[in-house]
Amino acid sequence: MYFAALLARTEDGWQASDTELDNVETLSDLADLARDAAVDDDTVLVLIEQEESWFGVVRVDGEDDPRVYLSHAAFASRNAYGAMLADELLGRESESGLESLPDLDGTEDGEPEADEDEDDASAAAEVVPAGPLGDSEVLADLGVGERELLLLTGDALSSIADRLGCTEVLEAVR
Repeated sequence: MYFAALLARTEDGWQASDTELDNVETLSDLADLARDAAVDDDTVLVLIEQEESWFGVVRVDGEDDPRVYLSHAAFASRNAYGAMLADELLGRESESGLESLPDLDGTEDGEPEADEDEDDASAAAEVVPAGPLGDSEVLADLGVGERELLLLTGDALSSIADRLGCTEVLEAVR
């Protein structure tokens, strides 16, 4: 089970809204969702949490490229949304859809299996690092420094909201 919320910065503080990610397939879709919630092109944070095993922060500032941080990329990659973010950070295309499923003989599209050397190189390229991945300074100017972000565990989103001064706003949509 995951939890996702949008935090939009306004002149009066932060506004939170619970969000469903059902129609989100790419980081671009997620950024568009965040921009739709923005007030005057100000900062919007997308906070995603998977049962306290990992959390992600996507920051969108106006039309700038989104900035992404994952607390534990290997755990995140076991979830569709976390895998999408990890793939983006690692610069690879997300594998989804039927075309990525192996054929009955264990190969894709019935192609013969590759040499062992090619298999080893491919496996190395698919490794998702254990631990944090992305921009660990994504919240530094908002009061959550890199060191603090890297040390967050448990209910990390509440800790982030506390530092941003919007705990009650976030808890209202939980």
